Amino acid sequence: MADSPFTLADPALAARLARVMDPEGKIDRALDAIAGLAGRDVLVVGPARGRRPAQLRAMGASVTTAPLARLPGLAAGSADAVIACWTALDRPGPAAERGHAAATQILRPGGRLLLLTDYGRDDVAGLSSDANPTVEHDRMRGRDTWFVARGFKLHVIHAWWRFESVEAAGEFLGAAFGERGRAVADGMRRPRLAHKLVVYHRTLDAGEVA
Repeated sequence: MADSPFTLADPALAARLARVMDPEGKIDRALDAIAGLAGRDVLVVGPARGRRPAQLRAMGASVTTAPLARLPGLAAGSADAVIACWTALDRPGPAAERGHAAATQILRPGGRLLLLTDYGRDDVAGLSSDANPTVEHDRMRGRDTWFVARGFKLHVIHAWWRFESVEAAGEFLGAAFGERGRAVADGMRRPRLAHKLVVYHRTLDAGEVA
């Protein structure tokens, strides 16, 4: 699991991105609203480092972490929620199917599988190397259909990246994303970028327990 949809090689830039992305905590509140995480056993897919596990613990969850490759070997019925952010589990295809099956084995009856990813069609999408509004719209519509057909519901989050000033935003975006960042910054009139995300989530029914 990643803390953001972008991997920045410079640790200082990565830390700055963590500070400006969703300072209101809308992502964590959405995850909690869906799954009621306080007092629950939560498996976070990804490395132990990062802010998401720490934030979920601060909300009262009992959090463990594991990389995606280890999911098939984890104990059955050991978690009330499995949370994955920006992983292969949110990319339709055979790998996602296998990952969902492994997560299902880990969950207890009534447990929740939550997959957070970008929803596109926002300011942040312009930072992607393959940004194309028409293609992105069609891709998201297809992904929505794929998940809904497998019993997932959608929870859309309207979050923000917030900066001290438009000038500070331009400096950071240029340093972190190069020409794409500078192009996005040139269109900014306020020190913020809209970031639309989606949580695909489903509940494990008792009949699915092996």
